[in-house]
Amino acid sequence: MAPHDFWQELHRPGTFAGDGEFTSFYVAVLEDGRQLRLPIRELADGDRGALASLIVNQASFLVLDALAESLAEKIRPMRIDVVAGLPTLGLTLAAAVAQKLGHSRYVPLGTSRKFWYRDELSVALSSITTPTQQKRLYIDPRMLPLLQGRRVALIDDVISSGASIVAGLHLLTGCGIEPVVIGAAMLQSERWRESLAAAGPQWSARTVGVFATPILEQNARGRWQASPAWRAI
Repeated sequence: MAPHDFWQELHRPGTFAGDGEFTSFYVAVLEDGRQLRLPIRELADGDRGALASLIVNQASFLVLDALAESLAEKIRPMRIDVVAGLPTLGLTLAAAVAQKLGHSRYVPLGTSRKFWYRDELSVALSSITTPTQQKRLYIDPRMLPLLQGRRVALIDDVISSGASIVAGLHLLTGCGIEPVVIGAAMLQSERWRESLAAAGPQWSARTVGVFATPILEQNARGRWQASPAWRAI
């Protein structure tokens, strides 16, 4: 596949083999059986493992629509009043989920400080894809009335290490806002559970995703498969 071909098409159930071994791409499976091909990215931390990658703002509108619809259906029973989105990629999904829920708008959090923002309405932010960048996560003070006293869903595109979602939680809870649910298109490995547990015992149970992907390791034949530790969870 050419790099720009990923995330563009959902395939019918059973299109790709389900033997658990992968070469150039990982096959993620939605709950209805449809399959989505994801590029495999080797980790840069020396662990010699890899992860399946999803960049939702590069996905086709068809794929984005399907992911947003599935996530909206998962959180619809929670009677969400407003969706808050995490930058940068989470904003694309959050806006689409809010539309699926019938909302007229959503609340984007941001990393670009506008002159009317207040430092006390910000927290430090890092992510697995930009670990060396020193950023802060802000909430526009004008948006606070839309969130306070409401049933809020906090949305990101992918939850991996949990660093970004925990930053979002700290920002909102510091403003007196406790989300009723955390949502993502992809739950990437299980590393996020420890981070969320440290933020509060309730958060792991409040987190939902459209699909989950494992940490991958190469077997003796040079193919990628889920690590034994992930398969045991």
